[in-house]
Amino acid sequence: MFGYWRKYLDIDLTTGSISDYEIPESWLTKHLGGRGIAARILLRELSGREDALSPGNIIVFGTGPLQGLNIPGAGRHLVMAISPKTRTVNGSYAGGFFAHELGTSGYDGIIVRGKASTPKYISLIAGEASIHPADELWGKDTGETEDTLKAWHKGARVSSIGPAGERLVQCSCIINDYNRAAGRPGWGAVMGSKNLKAVVVKGGLEKQVADREAFLKSRSNFARNLADNQGLQAAGEYGTGLGMLIFNEWHLLPTANFTRGTFEGVEKISGEEMCKSILVGRDTCTACPVRCKRVVRTTFEGEEVLEKFGGPEYETLAAFGSNCLNDNLDAIALANQKCNRYGIDTISAGNIIAFLMECVEKGKVDLDLKWGSAKGIIEIIDKIAFRQGVGDLIAEGIDYLAKELGAEDCAVAIKGQEVPMHDPRGKMAFAIDYATTPRGGQHMEGVHDYFLESEPLTPELGVVEPMDRFSWKDKARIAKIYGDLRSFTNSLIMCAFTNASIGPNYNYPLIRALVRGVTGLRVDPDEMLRIGERNYILLKLHAARYGYTRKDDYLPPRLLESSPDLPEGANAVTEKGLSEQRLQEKIDEFYELRGFDRYGPTDQKLEDIGLHELKGTIQRL
Repeated sequence: MFGYWRKYLDIDLTTGSISDYEIPESWLTKHLGGRGIAARILLRELSGREDALSPGNIIVFGTGPLQGLNIPGAGRHLVMAISPKTRTVNGSYAGGFFAHELGTSGYDGIIVRGKASTPKYISLIAGEASIHPADELWGKDTGETEDTLKAWHKGARVSSIGPAGERLVQCSCIINDYNRAAGRPGWGAVMGSKNLKAVVVKGGLEKQVADREAFLKSRSNFARNLADNQGLQAAGEYGTGLGMLIFNEWHLLPTANFTRGTFEGVEKISGEEMCKSILVGRDTCTACPVRCKRVVRTTFEGEEVLEKFGGPEYETLAAFGSNCLNDNLDAIALANQKCNRYGIDTISAGNIIAFLMECVEKGKVDLDLKWGSAKGIIEIIDKIAFRQGVGDLIAEGIDYLAKELGAEDCAVAIKGQEVPMHDPRGKMAFAIDYATTPRGGQHMEGVHDYFLESEPLTPELGVVEPMDRFSWKDKARIAKIYGDLRSFTNSLIMCAFTNASIGPNYNYPLIRALVRGVTGLRVDPDEMLRIGERNYILLKLHAARYGYTRKDDYLPPRLLESSPDLPEGANAVTEKGLSEQRLQEKIDEFYELRGFDRYGPTDQKLEDIGLHELKGTIQRL
C-alpha cells in the first residue's frame, strides 16, 4: 500500500546494532497504522514474561499512513511498550511536530531494544540512523536537552526524558517540542532503564500516495470542515480548559480526590480566566488550524513560567486545581512547567498529590501538605522528580504508595494507572470503558455519555436515538461501538479533538476519504470498526499474556461511591446503577458482544475478525 515506508528502524542498545524491520503487507491492510502495527511487532518480539524496566522490554515509536503529509490532526505519534504501571503492553499518543519528522524519515517508526551500558541518544536524520553518547545530556531537564540537541542537529525534532525518567519514576514521561507528552504509562522510566536520553529525528523525504489529486481534495475538505466547526473554534480560543466550567456545571469535575463533582474556585482556574490573565499566545501541531495549545507567562513564588513550556490543558487544570482544591492559576502553570521540564505526567502527579492531601487529612501520613496548598503542590513535584522524601515512595507508583500508607480505599487508579480527570459516575458507557480497558486509567477511548443526550448522533454506526447518560440501557453496545471507533482513530494516530465522533460535525467519512487517497484502501463504516476492533483485540491479547483476566475489570472503590453533588435525582440512579454488581453485569454483556471469554478474545473471535494467525496466543488454564 501507499502511505507507508513499510519498515521500522530497529535499534539494539545492548549490541549497538542498527537494522531495518520489514512490515508485512497484510499487517498494513488489517491494522492500517501505528497502534495496530506497533502491537503486532510487540506480539511477535515479546514473550509475555518481560519486566517493564528490564533490557527485555521493547519501546516502539510509531506513525501511521497519514503522518508526514501535513494533514490537520495527524501531527501525532505513538509510543508503545510494556508499562511499569500496568505491567502489560500499553500505548500513549503525543502531538506537536515530532510525528511529521518521523513520518518523512524513510521509516514508519523506531524499535528500541536492550540497554546501553552508558547514556545514549539516537538520531535518525534523512533516513540515516546513529547511536551517540549522551553523558553530557544526562541530568539535564527536557528543555535543556532539547535546546542542546537542536543545536547539534539543525532542523530536527527531539523526544527526551528528564530527571524523573532517569530515576525510573513510574509517572515519568517522554517530552517532545518542550511541552507535548507521551504521558500516562511511564515511558520516561522505560527510556531511563535503557540509558536512552533522547530520540532525534529529521525527515524531509516525500511519502508516496495512491491518488494525489484525490488526497489533496480530501485534505482540503477535511481542513475546511475543521475550520467551520464551532466547537473547535471555541477550543482554539480557550483551549481544552474550557471544559472546567462545563464539567463543573455538569457536576462531573473531579474535586478533592474525586469525592465531589464541583469546585467553588473553578472560575479562577478556567480556560476563560487563563485567556484574561496569563495567556500570551496560541500554539498548534503540524498543519492544524485549531491552535488549541496554550502559551502562557507568569510567576509563582518568584519562579518564572516561560512560554516554551506551554500552558496547562484541562487535565492539568483539574489535576492540580479542583482535585487538589487549589484555585491558584499561577501555581498550576508553574506545576505544568515543572512537569514538562522534569518529564512527569501531569495527570498522574495531580492525582497522586490529591491522594496524599486526603491521606494527610485522615492522618495516614505526616506531611505539610494540606488541601489547596499551591506551594505544597510545587514542592511535591520537585520531590517526585528527584526521589526525595515521599517522592521516593511516589516514584514506585500509586498502588505501592497506597499500600504503604494503608490507604488503598483513597487511591483512584485502574490497573495500576492513575485515573484522569473524568468521573464515570453519571456516564455509564464510559464506566464500562474505564473498567475494561487493557490500558489502565485513560480517557481517550470510548465515549463520554453526555454527548449521547441530544440529536443528531451517529446514524452510520447505528446510533440514532438520544440516551440518558445515567441509564445503563444499551450502554454495553455503545461502549463497544465507540471503543472500536476510537481504536480506529488511534490506528491512524489522529487527534481526537479533530475527529468528531458524534453529532452534526461527524467527520469519519472525510477521514476514510483521506485514507483512500493516501493508501488506495477503500474503508467503509463496517471495515473501519473492524480495523479498530482488531487493534483493540491486540492489546487484550497482550494483557492476557501478562496475566490479566476478566477478574481485573473493575473500578476503584472511590468511583463506586455516590458523589454528593450530582444533579438532583441522579444520586438515586447512581446508587443503584453505578454499583459494582450492575457494572459487572454490563461488563459481562460487553464481553459477550466482543466475543471474549474470561481470558479475552476466543480463538473463534480471532478467526471471525481476520486474525486466525494469532489463534493459540492466549494460554487458557
